[in-house]
Amino acid sequence: MTFTIVLLALVAAFLGLRLYSVLGKRTGHEQEPVARQPIDTTPPILRQPLLPGDSGSALPKGDNDAVEVAAQSGVRSIANADRSFDLGLFIEGSKSAYKMVLEAYWKGDKEALRFLCDDDVYSSFAEAIDGRVARSETLENRLVRIEEVRVVDASFDNPMARVTIRFDADIASLVKDADGNIIGGSMTDAVETHDIWTFMRDVKSGDRNWKLDETDSV
Repeated sequence: MTFTIVLLALVAAFLGLRLYSVLGKRTGHEQEPVARQPIDTTPPILRQPLLPGDSGSALPKGDNDAVEVAAQSGVRSIANADRSFDLGLFIEGSKSAYKMVLEAYWKGDKEALRFLCDDDVYSSFAEAIDGRVARSETLENRLVRIEEVRVVDASFDNPMARVTIRFDADIASLVKDADGNIIGGSMTDAVETHDIWTFMRDVKSGDRNWKLDETDSV
């Protein structure tokens, strides 16, 4: 599977700015099993994004209401450094990326995730998948809806651009053992989740793709 095939769904949304992404530090979507030892799916804490620095004039076109005040300076700096940056398309593309990454993790598709993350995030995510496989457990999770998406931070440290997005979503989570018995979660009761993902890209590189650099949950 090539990277272009994996992210075909994002090409239209990004108009060439395909968004790499993957869940890293913590899934937040895998419930503890009942009558068993807790499932440890918490990868190590990853590096924090840089703070916004450069300033600019107006925000780039897009859903400016979805950008918090603390992130506006960084968003302007990125737009000044990369004239092709479209805030609206980036936000819409991030929604598609969020869904793709979660589903790849739930399925244990490490081949797909390898193309969707930086090395640190992939390593943490792959470790969580390996642990699940070792316990002979499977997930039957479902992203019910994304309630809100907000840009909470952004920075440009030449040549690296970073945008941090908060996803508020409802997710149904179910864990089964090797025999198909339910050991945790429920598909009828969706759980509110609040994930914070940081995407990064070298604006001077010929590669137009963004990678997920860090994740966290609130």
